[in-house]
Amino acid sequence: MSTPPAAHRHPDAPVTRDDIADLSFRVTGVRPLDHAAVPTLAFPLRITRTGGGPVRSVTLTTTVRIAAARRRYGPADRIALARLFGQSDQWATGLHPLTWAQITTVVPPFDATTTVDLPVPCSRECELAVTAYFEAVGDTEVPLDFLFSGTVFHTGPDGRLRTSRIRWSEETTHPLPAGLWHTLTARYFGGTRWLRLSPEAHDLLSAHRTRRALTDWDATIHDLLDHPARHPAGTPTAPDPAGAP
Repeated sequence: MSTPPAAHRHPDAPVTRDDIADLSFRVTGVRPLDHAAVPTLAFPLRITRTGGGPVRSVTLTTTVRIAAARRRYGPADRIALARLFGQSDQWATGLHPLTWAQITTVVPPFDATTTVDLPVPCSRECELAVTAYFEAVGDTEVPLDFLFSGTVFHTGPDGRLRTSRIRWSEETTHPLPAGLWHTLTARYFGGTRWLRLSPEAHDLLSAHRTRRALTDWDATIHDLLDHPARHPAGTPTAPDPAGAP
């Protein structure tokens, strides 16, 4: 049996292979995820099959990054971001992307196109670079990059199950209003901040709180800051009724 002549295909038509699944990706928006245990932003991701047979499932890994170099910063921003990127004269080489999250999603079967949510958790832990970035830029717009990898399970020309890898070049972008991050985290954390401490520092802070009969951690920190010389070196302190050191 002879092969059909190539003249039946338009010369400008793309060459495709039915045994390789090609997908394209586009983030279409962002919204807070309702009733989540932790503050979470959901990014609807539209996936379109551009080649290969119908998709049976996709094991999709998405890396979400803040594209810090793709926006401008005022003098106040540059001061606030010095901890992350160094001084302004170092930004030519130091203004690097910040990885926010890496998400694994199992995409259900679809033929031509489908939409799934990418849930990105938000934290106000002070030591995280992403938290420091959002605190510094206020309510302005933050450019995000979404990079994709993973495996596509699809139907081949013979009707059997085939697998293909998502191309490493697959990525998309979408802006995030930073005010949405601030509003969402404030709703969960009530405007408070999370500070990570070593066990030793926590024990010392707890002992000080007990000795001073302070009501909460906020009052404990303020007591230390407002009265740094309350007990000079060598001055005995009052006994601790709770037996704390």
